[in-house]
Amino acid sequence: MNKSDFFYDLPERLIAQTPIYPRDSSKLLIYDRHSSKIEDKKFTDITDYLRKGDVLVVNKTRVIPARIYGQKASGARLEFLLHKRIDYTTWETLAKPAKRARIGDVFVFSERLKCEIIGSGEEGVRTVRFVFDGVFEDILSEIGTMPLPHYIHDKLDDPERYQTVYAKESGSSAAPTAGLHFTPELLEKIKNMGVEIAEVLLHVGLGTFRPVKTENILDHKMHSEYYSVSEECASVVNSAVKDGRRIVAVGTTSVRVLESVANIDGTIRAKSGFTDIFIYPPYKFKTVGALVTNFHLPESTLIMLVSAFAGRENVLNFYKHAVDSEYRFFSFGDACLIL
Repeated sequence: MNKSDFFYDLPERLIAQTPIYPRDSSKLLIYDRHSSKIEDKKFTDITDYLRKGDVLVVNKTRVIPARIYGQKASGARLEFLLHKRIDYTTWETLAKPAKRARIGDVFVFSERLKCEIIGSGEEGVRTVRFVFDGVFEDILSEIGTMPLPHYIHDKLDDPERYQTVYAKESGSSAAPTAGLHFTPELLEKIKNMGVEIAEVLLHVGLGTFRPVKTENILDHKMHSEYYSVSEECASVVNSAVKDGRRIVAVGTTSVRVLESVANIDGTIRAKSGFTDIFIYPPYKFKTVGALVTNFHLPESTLIMLVSAFAGRENVLNFYKHAVDSEYRFFSFGDACLIL
């Protein structure tokens, strides 16, 4: 299967530049995989399609101010995007321009933070070892900036709008954007309906947002990302699966976690580690029964995952409907619920 099989035309004006207020006032496209029916709703209408006994699985990761700027002795100034923590002091990063970041180079970010390049990978990936005075996360919050996607050009006035309301564990270099639509009030209403909410963790990095550059998608290499599934989460999901109740994943990152730890019968294991799972058609989903997701970039691994879930031609069809209906696309855009 080729990358071009997942292309669609998108007018630039439909790429959302700012988050909508309130969060849950975005549009919600409903797609029924069984009837192929498409409906145009508001996100708050999601309660009409959830039912008692469902388990809503969300990704509790929190975005860190992962974009930092350092300078080396020659005066060269580089941007580093932190995307995967390896240990206490070592990170995989994206350096820009990467040709100026060679092994052995030292970069100073502030009086309290510097790093040395200790490894070099493809497409700008650099492994760095940080030396810092104090708490790394505190220093990062002082000097780092929110790593908004390249297609967002407007300044984000409130960084919390690029966090879900249930974000807890810091570590992502991009938000799990399907969750941005939920408000505390909407989540409470969903709980009161008898829907359980389970939390998984996947720190979003290159595996999620790196573009596919090979025409044959089988040649694309996914970068690994850290995930964790707790015993509590596994218990909630497994009880639902055994009872025949529906698992509703919020976002492609939640899907990737669930399918990474799924057994053949749809139950899951409590586990943590790194996953490089790449989901594309055809794929038999073991655990996920419905999906809340945003509209994704053409030819991305994300639209490939959604196509595996709903069918490639079906996805391209309802994406065309979304374009014709002036939906807002990508991170700050509208959502769809695939049943």
